[in-house]
Amino acid sequence: MSNSNSKTKTIVVAVTGGIAAYKACEVVRLIRKKGHDVHVMMTEHAEQFVTSLTFQTLSGNPVATNMFELMQESQIGHIKLADEAALILVCPATANIIAKAATGICDDFVTTVLLATKASIVYAPSMNVNMWDNPITQKNVSVLANRGHHFIDPGEGELACGYTGKGRLAEPEEIVSKVLEIL
Repeated sequence: MSNSNSKTKTIVVAVTGGIAAYKACEVVRLIRKKGHDVHVMMTEHAEQFVTSLTFQTLSGNPVATNMFELMQESQIGHIKLADEAALILVCPATANIIAKAATGICDDFVTTVLLATKASIVYAPSMNVNMWDNPITQKNVSVLANRGHHFIDPGEGELACGYTGKGRLAEPEEIVSKVLEIL
């Protein structure tokens, strides 16, 4: 996974099950264009929005979806990605994944990597305005931020559900800029 170029970093993008998953395609493309090694892992629900083949094509690497599949060199996939990552970007970060991460639930590939890594973790939230404003979500964000995790504030505007307010995934260029700044 690591490249011999010292400037190249391994960035793992965790795609979760929200309508904004399609924007993660552009995020992966832009990060790779900046010269970084990009690996994608997807939740089962994310695969309902965008296929793993799309992310494999854009990243140039196999996509991790199943915790029980071994990756290259017969290493346990979730531990290999957790160890190799310089940074993990959760994009889109749904209320569900934020809650799981805040409470240490690791019941799939993505949540297991999040719990196993020592890399910086960045969340790009995307959800309904009422979900974002919910005190439970805000508490979970606060818990993760207090642990040193980073958040890219969601934008305001028309949401896929028809509501208007804060909850839109930040624009891909803004996400990539923040990831590179943290990296």
